[in-house]
Amino acid sequence: MPAPSFSSPDWWRQAAVYQIYPRSFADANGDGIGDLAGITSRVPYLTSLGIDAVWLCPFYPSHLADGGYDVDDYQNVDPRIGTLEDFDHMVRGLHEAHIKLIIDIVPNHCSNYHEWFQEAIESGPGSPARERFHFRDAVGPNPPNTWGALFGGPTWTRVTEPDGTLGQWYFHTCSPEQPDWNWDHPDVQRYFLETLRFWSDRGVDGFRVDMAHGCAKNLDPAYDVLLDINDITSLCVDGQHPTHDRDEIHAVYRQWRQLFNEYDPPRMAVAEAWVPPHRAALYASKEELGQSFNFELLQANFDARQFREIIDKNVSEAARAGSSTTWVFSNHDVVRHTTRYGLPDHENDGHPWLLRGGSYAEVDLTSGTRRAIAATLLMLALPGSAYLYQGEELALPEVGDLPDSVRQDPAFFRDRENTIGRDGCRVPLPWSASGRSFGFGEGDGWLPQPDWFAVYSVETQEGAGDSYLNFYRRALALRRELQGAEELTWHDSPENTLHFSRPGGWHCFTNFGKENVPLPAGQVIIGAQSEIDGELPGEATVWLRL
Repeated sequence: MPAPSFSSPDWWRQAAVYQIYPRSFADANGDGIGDLAGITSRVPYLTSLGIDAVWLCPFYPSHLADGGYDVDDYQNVDPRIGTLEDFDHMVRGLHEAHIKLIIDIVPNHCSNYHEWFQEAIESGPGSPARERFHFRDAVGPNPPNTWGALFGGPTWTRVTEPDGTLGQWYFHTCSPEQPDWNWDHPDVQRYFLETLRFWSDRGVDGFRVDMAHGCAKNLDPAYDVLLDINDITSLCVDGQHPTHDRDEIHAVYRQWRQLFNEYDPPRMAVAEAWVPPHRAALYASKEELGQSFNFELLQANFDARQFREIIDKNVSEAARAGSSTTWVFSNHDVVRHTTRYGLPDHENDGHPWLLRGGSYAEVDLTSGTRRAIAATLLMLALPGSAYLYQGEELALPEVGDLPDSVRQDPAFFRDRENTIGRDGCRVPLPWSASGRSFGFGEGDGWLPQPDWFAVYSVETQEGAGDSYLNFYRRALALRRELQGAEELTWHDSPENTLHFSRPGGWHCFTNFGKENVPLPAGQVIIGAQSEIDGELPGEATVWLRL
């Protein structure tokens, strides 16, 4: 069963998807900010990498209170990033290269600069405009309840009314700059259907649904006793949490699926839903979005037992939903996994290291890079779709020691004592070994790059046959060539190892330990490290034919 063709309705099920954070990918006009024209100029690079699709993070007009996830206008392009004509040109370039395009859609909240929210503020209490959001009256001088927002502070912000008095409060899951939509309102439902059609008509092939689990709300005062609204694991039974993963949202996504199916091939969607696997299956059903992100490998230690349990659980749940699962190790919100894997297991998310200053004197980068490459090669052998974050094909580490004076992530400024923010994984990519921004653009990038980026640049790795970049290219080409049915079979293997096979007779063998282990007899197709006299070194993966 070869990889689905470009026109197949199932192209997404086992696709290799490359995530682009547009401000940090390539700067065509030299203003220090990545743009759509920069992406178009790098289509040949994306083609040589061997990916099936690009996932494009938000490019909409935004005041960047959350890196673009605070959307001012859902049907336009931020002028700092380009124009609608630039967008159309990019779509044509990608499609001519047989690369699909998935874009972010942000339905839980908008920006406080969105025209509808501005109308709500100006219209005053009781106005129809306020019904599109969650406005509540004050309880004396206090907000409606004491819930805390994801990005720090309360979930409620008080507005100054048109007459100059302090008035109602509005609800925001994340930050005051991101008021939550009221998804019970028909205007909101219609607006997003129009937006999905707007981009689908421009050639977009799919949507990554940000905070898909968060849209439906029940802010009834009966829930006010909850002290930590962000504890989504134990507060409420399935589908009954006041702000997370409520059952009502699935009627919305079924409506979206009807719209997606009007296109040929149907538009796909993948939910960012921080929910247990059995709940993720609802979002991933063929009647709804079709796929849901699985973040469990991203959160796991480099451990054979953890990997086996996560793989089994998610492959089974996806099969029950009629979907395919997803695998990911890095993205625009987390410490890059080459760095995470070089830290002690109890610090696997990297945040304590960042808070201590992000010094590489604390990181075993040699081991971290070996583990990252081994984990990625294992992931590329799994059934389902693989999501890669820009720069991971270069084995790019996190920039952990950015000076406070250059940081731009609002999360850092809101809560400096508890978070450093996400700038370190968003530093502009190094394309060349020299230049003011290592080929990112003609001038400096919007975040500074360290001198050691030269070693990881595309230019440096292009000519080295054993580079990380060329390894990714070989692995992705083989993955496409070998891809079969969405099945795997486990085989017995030594302690601290995993061994499975895929339809077509090829096998994946990973050594999670540090000592050499015997390899099954067979032909090595590709390896994260070379076998030695029939043994596989520690922290390595190989694909074989037995």
